[in-house]
Amino acid sequence: MERTAVRSSNVRSVGYADEILEVEFHSGSVYQYRGVPEHVYTGLIAAASKGTYLDRMVKGAYGYSRVR
Repeated sequence: MERTAVRSSNVRSVGYADEILEVEFHSGSVYQYRGVPEHVYTGLIAAASKGTYLDRMVKGAYGYSRVR
C-alpha cells in the first residue's frame, strides 16, 4: 500500500485503501487496521498529534495485524 509521510514523533507514514489503515512507525513496524472508515483516516491526517489520535480513535477500536 502506498503511504504518505507525516510529521510525528511516533508515526512515519500512513496509508489508506478499502477501509484498511496502514501505519508505519519510526521503529520500522507496520500495522494494518481493518474496517476503518475514511473519516477516521482523514482525522488522523489532520490531527496535530498523530500518536494521540491513534491511541484514542484507532487502537482498540479496530482489528489489526502487524505487517512488518
